[in-house]
Amino acid sequence: MFEFALPWVFLLLPLPLLAHKLLPKSEPLSSALKVPYYEQLPRKSGGSAGNRWNLLMLWLLWLLLLAAAARPQWYGEPITQTTSARDLLIAVDISGSMETPDMILNGNPAMRISAVKNVVGDFVLRRKGDRLGLVLFGTRAYLQAPLTFDRQTVDTLLNEAQIGFAGQGTAIGDAIGLSVKRLTQRPADQRVLILLTDGANTAGKVAPLKAAELAKQAGVKVYTIGVGAEEMVQPGLLGSRFGARRVNPSRDLDSETLQAIADKTGGKYFRAHNPQELVQIYEELDRLEPVEQEAETYRPLKSLYVWPLSLALLLALIWSSLPFIGNWITELQARNRNGQGAGSGAHNHGGQTQ
Repeated sequence: MFEFALPWVFLLLPLPLLAHKLLPKSEPLSSALKVPYYEQLPRKSGGSAGNRWNLLMLWLLWLLLLAAAARPQWYGEPITQTTSARDLLIAVDISGSMETPDMILNGNPAMRISAVKNVVGDFVLRRKGDRLGLVLFGTRAYLQAPLTFDRQTVDTLLNEAQIGFAGQGTAIGDAIGLSVKRLTQRPADQRVLILLTDGANTAGKVAPLKAAELAKQAGVKVYTIGVGAEEMVQPGLLGSRFGARRVNPSRDLDSETLQAIADKTGGKYFRAHNPQELVQIYEELDRLEPVEQEAETYRPLKSLYVWPLSLALLLALIWSSLPFIGNWITELQARNRNGQGAGSGAHNHGGQTQ
């Protein structure tokens, strides 16, 4: 649907006429500037017909300027969209221990962070309708992606995360605290945090259980995930089996604290020993029912003021150029007539000589 946002602007249409009728006439100046080449200057001519043409052009330009000032716009068809009320922050540990190669991807050993990126990335792309954000933490916690509907950007930022960017430690409490700060800016029934780590709190200023208490007071539900295998073979001398031994790479994982955080905030603690279990965990998280908001209806709006404004500019350029073009054509015609006259005179002179 087409409409003008400010239709009252067209009430100014007779303004030039009123100014012409009501304002006093300018008095002629007693002195004048003599220009010796005045006759050579381009001037609008054409008598009464030329004046009518100039007046018509001026009124048309004024009308186009008023049309642009009235803000013409086009409204598209109404679009109804139902959006999820969930705001979901994902906090991912990128401390040094996430380099441990105790995961198996496609039959090959892989680092924990690689498995996490693979699984969490798929989870992010599936969350159509949710507003997602990303927190990365090591010795310090950073908001890598604020809450947004742009799931592709969140996935890209996750895949670009590198071990050690946030330090080698693990600040679980700070990650929860930062997430709570961001989520409290949203309605209380929308606050969900999924925190993934492979260790214990070794850095930061806020204790994990204190941060969990703050999350509980703010109404933030925290789901915690502990990742890492419980058995891994470390190769022996020069990578051979000689001297190889089995170790528990997850001996530093503080499952008790992660369980307490989830219990205190009404969430749940999950344990992922391998990528397959991690997939199952995120599939379970994926089944969380969103809180539906009322359907929002909006109409796409496109502003069209540039069209009358551009047309006015084009007409003004053409109109201001017409005197120069007319004088150029007149001068060209005069030169042609002078050239023809000179040629005719030379021809006659030659005839008399014969």
